[in-house]
Amino acid sequence: MSKQADEIAALRAEVDALKAAQPKPEPTAEERERARLKWIDEMHQMREGRASVIPPWLVRDTVGGVTDADARDIVHASHRPQSPGSAIPSSQQLTGVHPGGAPGGGTGWVAPMPLRPPPGVAQADRLMDAQDAKDRAELIEREAKFKAMQKLAEGKP
Repeated sequence: MSKQADEIAALRAEVDALKAAQPKPEPTAEERERARLKWIDEMHQMREGRASVIPPWLVRDTVGGVTDADARDIVHASHRPQSPGSAIPSSQQLTGVHPGGAPGGGTGWVAPMPLRPPPGVAQADRLMDAQDAKDRAELIEREAKFKAMQKLAEGKP
């Protein structure tokens, strides 16, 4: 009976090896979605774990940080119009400021400068024009010499 049990064990091992060698079937769409959701959940748990590593002293010092009312005030302040004189309330007197000599009359605002070429462009234009004239003269001279050589080659004086 042990011979038969040995044969059965050998056959089972062979069947298991053949099953293991068979290609695995492609997972269904449902299985892939389940695996994707599981992976997303694992990543979320990892992020949550990292977020809970905030030291207690930081939690204690930041409790009651910005309230809802503070946030609303910040939003409203960002939408208020800005005027040139909003930095100094009108009830305060300016001291040590002489508005007569300031370009904007002392308000801090200056008339925009008109657009014009940067400094040095006129000089660069003159230099380039002079070089163009030299190049043109050289080209005319070269063409004249070429025509003279052609006439000599043709035998015309």
